[in-house]
Amino acid sequence: MKADKYLFDGSRACHLRDLPCNAKKDGVDKEKILQRTEKNLLRMAELQNAFYADGRQGLVIVLQALDAAGKDSTVRHVMSGMNPQGVQVTSFKQPSGEEAKHDYLWRVVKALPPRGMIGVFNRSHYEDVLVAQVHDLQKTYAMAPRVLEDSKKDFYQKRYRQIRHFEEYLYENSYRVVKIFLHVSRDKQRERFLERIDDPAKNWKFSASDLAERQKFDEYLDVFDEVITETATPHSPWYALPADQKWYTRYLVSEIVVDQLKRCAPQYPKLSRAEKAKLQDCRARLLAEDAKA
Repeated sequence: MKADKYLFDGSRACHLRDLPCNAKKDGVDKEKILQRTEKNLLRMAELQNAFYADGRQGLVIVLQALDAAGKDSTVRHVMSGMNPQGVQVTSFKQPSGEEAKHDYLWRVVKALPPRGMIGVFNRSHYEDVLVAQVHDLQKTYAMAPRVLEDSKKDFYQKRYRQIRHFEEYLYENSYRVVKIFLHVSRDKQRERFLERIDDPAKNWKFSASDLAERQKFDEYLDVFDEVITETATPHSPWYALPADQKWYTRYLVSEIVVDQLKRCAPQYPKLSRAEKAKLQDCRARLLAEDAKA
């Protein structure tokens, strides 16, 4: 699977500046990729149906990225082939007043899907080690001095440990977590920002604050390198996917989702002999209706 070259499972450090943001290095043909994506979406739907019926595992797909990397469109296009009854999408914004009064994983736990469903997190608990770290938000938290007296490095190292343990806890309770970083280039981000400004239908997607965040582009890359390296594990891996060409990003994401569903090995529930006998009885009664008509 092509997405494997962008896999981080804890066996190597992440260096985003060494990774491509487009499909050129992979030497792929766009038309073929589009065809493969369609096949993946069909396969995804088949697997999801069995996954939902099986109901013994949950799957959480985390999407993280810098602004204008295409998270929303990825959710729209890749998840379009699945039954919405079995997919739960949560977009994490700035914490509300109530959320800020709890630990940072509280709102994430509340958003976990029931087993048998797929949860898509558009941003996630990783905001609390990404944006929070870049902007030194830990200094503003209403927490005990024994917590805040840690150095910035120690504070976030503890959070990395907490996240690793949280995701391990989920894995040991029949959930799978896969994290995807959409790796957009600085030039492509600029292009998409200009498109949002020039297209009235996209004006709502742009905020002047986006430019302030753009000034920290390199700082975000450094923090993402550290976060991915510190929290990637075999059971909850990261993928850092090229995001400059949405058609290729969507293909790679569809590969990952199909792979994760296959790993769950979903099976349709098997009926007992007594239940099968009831089915046959019901069948006979339905056929008898035709005979009476």
